[in-house]
Amino acid sequence: QVQLVESGGGLVQAGGSLRLSCVGSGRTLSSYHMGWFRQAPGKEREFVAAISWSGATTSYADSVKGRFTISRDNAKNTVYLQMNSLKPEDTAVYYCAAAELRLGARGYEYNYWGQGTQVTVSS
Repeated sequence: QVQLVESGGGLVQAGGSLRLSCVGSGRTLSSYHMGWFRQAPGKEREFVAAISWSGATTSYADSVKGRFTISRDNAKNTVYLQMNSLKPEDTAVYYCAAAELRLGARGYEYNYWGQGTQVTVSS
């Protein structure tokens, strides 16, 4: 199994930037497809971005395309989420998650989750 710990959240003004990090332990993150999710108060958890095991392929929610960039450094066992041009609606707890490379019937199954890091964007 893998343990995930996020960091880098905080308070930032609209238009500002933050870089979130997710450090894995227990086993190498190269064994996993990685994703970032977020959950705002009173809302369901939503997908933000994902990256393939090698980093060659990425995907993003429409709401963050052009503003957020997901990347990974398998040598450092770390996944990043660079967030630029932040908006108040980006305020949420951000979670790092790992999915085994084997696809389930509904696609990737994110079975491993970090504790989350709070991102607050002021107007």
